[in-house]
Amino acid sequence: MSNDTAATYDPSQYDRPSVTVDVVIFSLIDDRLKVLLVRRKQWPFAGMWAIPGGFVRMEESLEAAAARELAEETGVRDVYMEQLYTFGDPDRDPRTRVITVAYFALVPANAIDPPQAGSDAAETRWFPMRDLPELAFDHAQILSYALERLQYKLEYTVVGFELLPDLFTLPELQHAYELILGEALDKRNFRRKILASGILEETGEMRREGEGRPARLYRYKENAVVEVKARRLFP
Repeated sequence: MSNDTAATYDPSQYDRPSVTVDVVIFSLIDDRLKVLLVRRKQWPFAGMWAIPGGFVRMEESLEAAAARELAEETGVRDVYMEQLYTFGDPDRDPRTRVITVAYFALVPANAIDPPQAGSDAAETRWFPMRDLPELAFDHAQILSYALERLQYKLEYTVVGFELLPDLFTLPELQHAYELILGEALDKRNFRRKILASGILEETGEMRREGEGRPARLYRYKENAVVEVKARRLFP
């Protein structure tokens, strides 16, 4: 019979790496897919740009830590956020052995006030995903993975709608997808597939775009479950 008990267990026998969360915050701003970055104030990588994040507190879950970092950097809550990947290269952080759990959040531009730098950041700024500065740590790898995941999820979920206001036109929706995918989509094919998917509903309202005819306003069905892996919407 084992003699191990809670009273005899010694946690100091094992190394305990630090754990952080990094939150990739995407938004569609000025007609481009952008990501929020912070300029680091302290060592290591002082003066370099990085994904906002921080150490997980002992009393909070990973999800709570990610939500806290998101709120501190953008001032918004209750937005779409999901766990992305865990990055744990032994040499990724010069301070100590640090494992980071990365998340990505999708925030409509109209939900964000001008971001304010936190206490450990010198500056906060939105950068186009296709024109990024040199990044600290392994954050270039994290951003590349986050963009790939976002593009992939467009094929089979309603994740793209999280970057839009509650009501939108089909041209606005198509344009959002094109910005994320980085390529043009055929207008007729896009409309046929997105309407056939059953994830939209008309509001009965119209919006005039430029000098053309008013366009119908749509919203996505709150409980829509889209299963399109076998019939990819946007190859």
